[in-house]
Amino acid sequence: MELIVNVTPDWGIGFENRLLVSISADLRRFRALTDSKTVVLGRKTLETFPGGRPLKNRTNIILTHDTAFSADPAIIVHDEAALVSELRKYPPESIAVIGGASVYELLLDYCDAAHVTKTYVDAPADRFFPNLDALENWQIRRVSELQEENGLQFQYIDYVNRSPKPL
Repeated sequence: MELIVNVTPDWGIGFENRLLVSISADLRRFRALTDSKTVVLGRKTLETFPGGRPLKNRTNIILTHDTAFSADPAIIVHDEAALVSELRKYPPESIAVIGGASVYELLLDYCDAAHVTKTYVDAPADRFFPNLDALENWQIRRVSELQEENGLQFQYIDYVNRSPKPL
């Protein structure tokens, strides 16, 4: 299982239920990394998608405490036990965790890889991703060249978890 996230230098990922940045090259990379996979996300993250609809050409598993929530054709789960039970039905290499903060925190230790886009912008954030550089099990595998789009500088940093927990 892997995760995909775009962070600022202080590991910010969102503010007032919105992403901090939108970079078309990063969105293309996101599509390539998640196409035909199972994506795991929270309800608030789903609400940031166009039309608040599940992603096409992917199996969407949405974690929410709202038992009345539905988003066809997504699979809805309401707690960690139900989520882990559902995830065991899929090959781990086909699962991508895509947010938000609470879902990342819940599943971080189960992931064996992280595809991080670090965007060098100073933006206020109220949601953060754990600093992988400060976590003992995580190490950098690859760092891309610095890139720029519409005045935003960013780079892709791939991490590996040396001891992920089994599902």
